Amino acid sequence: MTALNDSALAGKVVLISGGTQGVGAAAARTAARCGAEAVVVSGRDPAKAEGLLEEISDLGAEAMAVRADVAVIADAQNSVAATIEAYGRVDCVVNAAGFTERGTLLNTTPEMFEQHVAINLRGPFFIMQAAVRDMLARNARGTIVNVLSISARTGAPILAPYAASKGGLTSLTRNAAHAHRFDGIRINGLNIGWTATPGEDVIQKRFHDADDDWLKQAGERLPAGRLGDPDEIADMIVYLLSDGSGVVTGSIIDWDQKVIGGED
Repeated sequence: MTALNDSALAGKVVLISGGTQGVGAAAARTAARCGAEAVVVSGRDPAKAEGLLEEISDLGAEAMAVRADVAVIADAQNSVAATIEAYGRVDCVVNAAGFTERGTLLNTTPEMFEQHVAINLRGPFFIMQAAVRDMLARNARGTIVNVLSISARTGAPILAPYAASKGGLTSLTRNAAHAHRFDGIRINGLNIGWTATPGEDVIQKRFHDADDDWLKQAGERLPAGRLGDPDEIADMIVYLLSDGSGVVTGSIIDWDQKVIGGED
């Protein structure tokens, strides 16, 4: 259960890209638990969201899934349009969709680079654009949280295109927050670290030859004795979406066990 107040997002319509799994799905549950009027999750395979939609409904929010591949600009824009068509507005946005294919400076192909940019930067750009246009047209306040990565600060050598695209989204977060601070639209980002998600399990086994016990072994090397938990990240996302985070905008928060710049 979240420690957030169950009315933190009371009456809000929340759109979550990449909301059918992982951190996005956790944010959807937490938004519903915190009083959202409606939670819309987008993803390439809405069938994955069937159980999640039931959970959202059981928590008291209206629920809808929208098919959207954020790499396709029209899909990114349509996820906002579909939310507005169904509920009349969009109050809160979470850009949680992500692409983490491994690549170094030397072996990244143009195609792989373009895919990182399309999913991790271009898609969020046009989702934000469409959502902010709706907020401005209604003269309404709103909040956006972009799920970033601690890798945007440097990243491992095998994450070169990922770090570049997330670094771009970091700058976009600050730029948009600055541009719309007098419109009552708050935009923040969360630099998340190593997190235990189904997607990470696939990545570890595909690229790093990890065995079924990799999660326990990895946790033993970390200060907390485990990887980050999506539900904990979801709490922070919803906090930043809510009025509880006050006037905070343009902030990039490190949500990780590393202390950047620290050495032993």
